[in-house]
Amino acid sequence: MRNLKTITILLVCSFLLFSKSIQPQTDSLNKTLQKDTVSQTTLKVQLTKTEKTKADNKINLTPPSIEDIISVGKVFWAIVFFIVGAFIIKFIAKILDLFAEKSTNYRITIKGFIPVVRVLGWAFIFYLIINGIFSPPAETLIAILASLGIALGFASQDIFKNIFGGIMVIIDRPFQVGDKIEIGDYYGEVIKIGLRSTRIVTPDDSMVTIPNGDLMSKSVSNSNSGEPNCQVVAELYLPIDIDTEKVRQIALEAAQVSRYVYLNKPIVVLFFNEIKEDRSYLKMRLKAYVMDIRYEFTFKSDMTEIVMRELIKKKIIDPEKMN
Repeated sequence: MRNLKTITILLVCSFLLFSKSIQPQTDSLNKTLQKDTVSQTTLKVQLTKTEKTKADNKINLTPPSIEDIISVGKVFWAIVFFIVGAFIIKFIAKILDLFAEKSTNYRITIKGFIPVVRVLGWAFIFYLIINGIFSPPAETLIAILASLGIALGFASQDIFKNIFGGIMVIIDRPFQVGDKIEIGDYYGEVIKIGLRSTRIVTPDDSMVTIPNGDLMSKSVSNSNSGEPNCQVVAELYLPIDIDTEKVRQIALEAAQVSRYVYLNKPIVVLFFNEIKEDRSYLKMRLKAYVMDIRYEFTFKSDMTEIVMRELIKKKIIDPEKMN
């Protein structure tokens, strides 16, 4: 009986020792299993995210339909923005032109901003229409622009040449609105610089439209270069034996008392010998500046009339010999 108790005690002790010895291994195994479970869960989440990203990419790579980009509503609002923008640009240009006409000193400076306002205004309007209303994807926009560029490049070379010329005129500023320029056979005041053409008014009040492409390939003479005053030359053909000192004095006095003359710049009288119709003449050139370029031809007419009248009045020339 004692032996049975002893055996029982030994078995219980052995069981307890065995349990304590395998407990750490069991805990370690449980932790390993938990880690494996977490790793599998994380892997599943990552795979799910990857699949979702791929799906999204597949959706983004699918080009939008033409109905998504162009619709009746978008076209309507594009037309509205275009008309309203054109009205605003025209209104601002008109206001600037009115302010410019009220001041001789600042007329050319103010008018010089009008082409810049037009270019920036139209650029902003097209940006709003394309990016704000239609909002095409970048890939679609690049493809459309490339196609249009190729097509229009062959069909409208002159138009793009003129547009590029207009942009260069605005940037380089060889002249500006209000200047008097001479290009080819035309001379007059610049009244408008557009993207495609430049308009000038000639002395006989004719409107001449010059393509901007021609301005890039021809020489342009600018009479005043942005200043309100410009030089005017009045010419007279006189007898070869005339007293030049008396003529010079009369011409200088006539120019100095003119209401159109700009006295801050010099007045010069020059004489040249020229032959016309087998006869020798003395050509007088009276060079003076007018305070406003728009007085150019009025001043020239006044100088011719006043000097000739004084020469005849003082009997320096004989009208019969001039015939």
